[in-house]
Amino acid sequence: MTQAAHHAAQFSLTQTRKIVADLFRHRPWIYWTDWLVSLFVGVFCFTVVHRGHLIRRIEAALGSESRLLHGLLVAGFFLLSAAAFYRAALFIHEIVHFRKDSVPGFSFAWNLLTGIPFLMPSFLYRTHAHHHMRKHYGTAQDGEYLPLARSHPVLILFYLAQSFVIPAVAAVRFMLLTPLTWWEGPLRRWVFRHLSSMVINPKYVRPEPTRKELRIWRLQEAGCFVYGWTLCTLLLTGVLPWTWLVQAYLTASTVLLLNSVRTLGAHYYRFTGQEVTFLDQLLDSVNYPHNWLLGEVWAPVGLRYHALHHLFPSMPYHNLGTAHRRLMAQLPPDSPYRQTVSPGLWATVSCILREAWQYGRGAQAGQQTPSGSLPG
Repeated sequence: MTQAAHHAAQFSLTQTRKIVADLFRHRPWIYWTDWLVSLFVGVFCFTVVHRGHLIRRIEAALGSESRLLHGLLVAGFFLLSAAAFYRAALFIHEIVHFRKDSVPGFSFAWNLLTGIPFLMPSFLYRTHAHHHMRKHYGTAQDGEYLPLARSHPVLILFYLAQSFVIPAVAAVRFMLLTPLTWWEGPLRRWVFRHLSSMVINPKYVRPEPTRKELRIWRLQEAGCFVYGWTLCTLLLTGVLPWTWLVQAYLTASTVLLLNSVRTLGAHYYRFTGQEVTFLDQLLDSVNYPHNWLLGEVWAPVGLRYHALHHLFPSMPYHNLGTAHRRLMAQLPPDSPYRQTVSPGLWATVSCILREAWQYGRGAQAGQQTPSGSLPG
């Protein structure tokens, strides 16, 4: 029996689902509290850095005005604001998995207070559903997958570097190109296909929206357009100083870089475009149950249980930890699910880098490199 066949024989999705059958109910109060507190902390810390009054008060209370202390306080509040905004933003991942009335009103409120101000309305992420489809996972139809472990290491650096360009791209997309897409034409089709998705594969082509989807796009696009030009007016009239824009760009780039690193650790990225089985998809994904405090910083809102999320995409984030512990306690010792556990982010990323380095050396030497072997 091959390794893949053995894994398949040892894994029953029906049995696994029975173990966690009571953990699929969403608790709205958790969503509202977590998101609003995260957003408040982000706004508060951002304002502290921008205005500086609280930092000066802390320095006065400590009786020190050293540059080192000032720099540490500014850096600390800046990183706190980025981490809090990052957590608030990642509720977009839960929204795209909501069933009707899972958390009433949450999607609208999130778009109003987070999606539109961050120029990342939820329609951009609706393509995430393709990432969970067995026939699409790891193929050209999956915009959230690149064969990073089977590519030259430079591709990984290029992928991470995009974090510093995306804020400008988002501003152009919503402030300049949005009104141009209100008329049928080649530009409209290009924007819809290539600039309307939150993906990591720059070659991904998004299917054009249906009429129903287009109405949602229009509302969210209009909100981003109005918000962006309102900020621009405030900057040009001096109501907001230009230092605010610099801080906003640095914060956005930090948030995007955090998300890029998290995404890099979500999978092993060993598939090169071929269709794979559901079990292959599971074993290519990673869980991080250890070091929960640090994990909640770089992979918040349940995303450190990424393999479990691929197993049960509709399970609410606040139950993933409980579900993982149950599965580890009740599944057989040789269950493939146990192979999804990684000791930490660096262990996974170093594995990808090592394989990419080996691939790069093999490619330079003109050697054939293997593709798609699974861990374990």
